[in-house]
Amino acid sequence: MANLIGRMPSPSPSVSTGPTAPPAGAGHRGTPALRFEVLDGGGVEAVVTTRHGGVSSGPYESLNLALHVGDQVEAVLENRRRAAALVSAEVDQLVVAEQVHGAAVALVGAADAGRGAKAATDAVAGADALVTADPGPVLAVLVADCAPVILLDPAARVLGCVHAGWRGTVGGVLEATLGAMRSLGARPERTVAGIGPTVAADRYEVGPEVVAAVQAHLGSAEPWCRPGRADRAWFDLAGAVAACLRRAGVSTIEAAPASTGPPGPFYSVRAEGTCGRFGLLARLRP
Repeated sequence: MANLIGRMPSPSPSVSTGPTAPPAGAGHRGTPALRFEVLDGGGVEAVVTTRHGGVSSGPYESLNLALHVGDQVEAVLENRRRAAALVSAEVDQLVVAEQVHGAAVALVGAADAGRGAKAATDAVAGADALVTADPGPVLAVLVADCAPVILLDPAARVLGCVHAGWRGTVGGVLEATLGAMRSLGARPERTVAGIGPTVAADRYEVGPEVVAAVQAHLGSAEPWCRPGRADRAWFDLAGAVAACLRRAGVSTIEAAPASTGPPGPFYSVRAEGTCGRFGLLARLRP
């Protein structure tokens, strides 16, 4: 797989780092991806794709999974086919949320397979997180700086995937996802979490409104907001995500040892402007 460049500091000493590469031959040849060790033996197939191993060109080169960024539809669908193969699935099994930077969670099942898979217009409307207890559907989160988060209670066999930008994080999307999982029998203390590649704190300068929102949600802006230029601050999004999870009762958290943006293999809107999206794809095994 591609080397992971730009190692991200762990959000806290209790958060481990280090997703690993998929087994040789998994998915489409030449399609690298990350896997979380914390999910091993949990009855789930899950990957975080990189920007490599696809067919898109130009600013979307090459494994862009997003249909809404201006890339050719045919290229995106081929990229999605390759990504789905990494979790032993087909494109028609994908379930994609609209992702509006909110805190809404959708419970989905086998009947939802294919929503948003081939057209953005039939994605799960208004949702930034998806939760299921059904084997088969592939929950998909698309990002290029925001945190892709996977949550799994292996005992209850309940899976959640979350798109967590700063608005969703301070708006309670992680806590709402854990609440939706609880409605299906999951418990936070049994749940394990993986945080995928996210914008690095030293690349994410935010305004005072973000600092105030972090303070309101977490009770303090420190240590996730460090003073920047003038009234601005450097924001550790991955650290804030981990703090929300720990406060909600999740103690086993693994964070990707890489951030988004050049020279690494993960798209970054903040660094690149027009670009593709990489994805977190996960499904419960039958």
